[in-house]
Amino acid sequence: MSGIAPQTIERIRAANDIVEVISGYLPLKRAGANFVALCPFHREKTPSFNVNPQRQIFHCFGCHKGGDVFTFVMAYENIGFLDAVRRLAERARIPIEWERDSEAAAARHLKDVLLEMHEQIARRWHACLLNDAAGQAARDYLAQRGVPPEAVKLFRLGYAPDAWEDTVNWARSKGYDLALVEKAGLIIRREKAEGWYDRFRGRLMFPICDEQGRVIGFSGRVIAGDEKTAKYVNSPETPIFSKGRVFFGLDKARRAILDAGRVIVCEGQLDLIACHMAGVQNVVAPQGTALTAEHARLLKRYCEEVVLCFDSDEAGQNAAIRSLDPLLASGLAMRVAVVPAPHDPDSFIREHGGEAFRKLIAEAEGFFDFLLNRLCREHDPASDRGRLSITRAMATAALKTGNQVLLDTCAQKTAFRLGVSVEAVRAEFRKVSAPRADAEPAGETPEAAPRPSPLEFWLLKLLFVHEELVAWAAMHLLPDWIEHSLVRDLVRRRFEAQASETWLGLPAFLDSLPLPEMQALVTEAATETRPIPNPEQQIADVTLRLRNLHLDRQLATLTARLAQPETSPSERMSLLRQQQELRQQKRQPLVPLADLH
Repeated sequence: MSGIAPQTIERIRAANDIVEVISGYLPLKRAGANFVALCPFHREKTPSFNVNPQRQIFHCFGCHKGGDVFTFVMAYENIGFLDAVRRLAERARIPIEWERDSEAAAARHLKDVLLEMHEQIARRWHACLLNDAAGQAARDYLAQRGVPPEAVKLFRLGYAPDAWEDTVNWARSKGYDLALVEKAGLIIRREKAEGWYDRFRGRLMFPICDEQGRVIGFSGRVIAGDEKTAKYVNSPETPIFSKGRVFFGLDKARRAILDAGRVIVCEGQLDLIACHMAGVQNVVAPQGTALTAEHARLLKRYCEEVVLCFDSDEAGQNAAIRSLDPLLASGLAMRVAVVPAPHDPDSFIREHGGEAFRKLIAEAEGFFDFLLNRLCREHDPASDRGRLSITRAMATAALKTGNQVLLDTCAQKTAFRLGVSVEAVRAEFRKVSAPRADAEPAGETPEAAPRPSPLEFWLLKLLFVHEELVAWAAMHLLPDWIEHSLVRDLVRRRFEAQASETWLGLPAFLDSLPLPEMQALVTEAATETRPIPNPEQQIADVTLRLRNLHLDRQLATLTARLAQPETSPSERMSLLRQQQELRQQKRQPLVPLADLH
């Protein structure tokens, strides 16, 4: 449950006309009763994305994604239901009313206060960088690094004054409880004295945002001072910030990643900013940590391929190697772009330009080609010891994929590089380890669910386009007559809403469905513009045919049992009686058609 009062959700839905909302994202054109556009969720040349203003739903007849206004915002912005509700509530200027749950309400209140606190201090530090004399050193540093003013504003860079209690005093002036400010990670409690001191002092500040662009933490870079001082100080783990689950820049890169189908992962904030300013926007940076499984799962929501672009030094290349396991576990394809030494992406772009960097990314080699080249530099391919080390390392990495094609490709490339036979390398690969028998091969996808029959799909269309037919259908049609499991579940849910008088309209019904495939079936049925002549007669005909098909399946089962030689005479008589009863049922009409009116 979202925790938001149901009546509030309905108010928000009613206040956000789906055509107006979607037209803020896409150029919609009128096409009969619907509006159409090129689908934002898959590549196409002819518009198949339909928006139905009457029923307040959308459906794409190309990729079969569909839903209501909340579903669209969730899919387009790649956010959860709660955040979609918040965003549309803000659009309609409707205050959110929460259901009464003291523990959940306390957690939400804490999160809201911490978000507000981070937003305010981000504004303060940004203003300090732009306007205060104390921020001159940071402005000089950014100019020296070639960071333009538009980047400073886009990423809301700031400067934390070089004072021990600047943030402490600011928090007091705002009326914040200092223990809560400590919990936010902005100040630190003194060990041998009373009070607190600032965590960030005399540093260039990079606000770290969540996917929705809300400030949840900071990374502070030193710009002058003692060499022993840590170059970066980051926010600690807090109720709103976990460095293993967040990327710097993802809020600004999401759309570009979705459009490109791949993401570039670099190491530092200045690298990412340089990429953005060069027109390469599908870039993110982990926050001072190696890539984690949570990072990989987050990227998987946006794309299928990752291009690692770490620094050219030993630490950067080792970080690329360590990224293998979490990225493979999430089913992501990997390539590695090696920036020529002594550059990092920032200095490479400043010296060679954005076009050269885009070429570097386009020509990035596959991960296992990168690994083989690195291993051949570390070990002597001409020595027995070196060949053994290279073969074992390649086998260990390739076997993690569980993909036999990729495994054999690695064996062939390794054999060619070492100047030995492929059969010998394959044999050595088999010695290292073998994939688990229960492991599914990487990259395989489950088969798509079968389409419902035209008859069962037409039933959905009748029920969700002509709601006046539902009451009659619920009295005369048994969901068990329906073969397709999703259609059967949808019809059952629609009948239950009718019986309990909880039907709040099609958009609310879509929100209650547990599977996107169910939403897609309903929106496809309800969005089609083909007229339905004489719907009352059609619902009766469809119901009768579904009943008779169900009886035919039962008759076929009885016939098969009768054909079995081990069937006893008494059982045979029982089966024959059942057959006769089913045939009699087929001859019975449902009800007089006059009952439909």
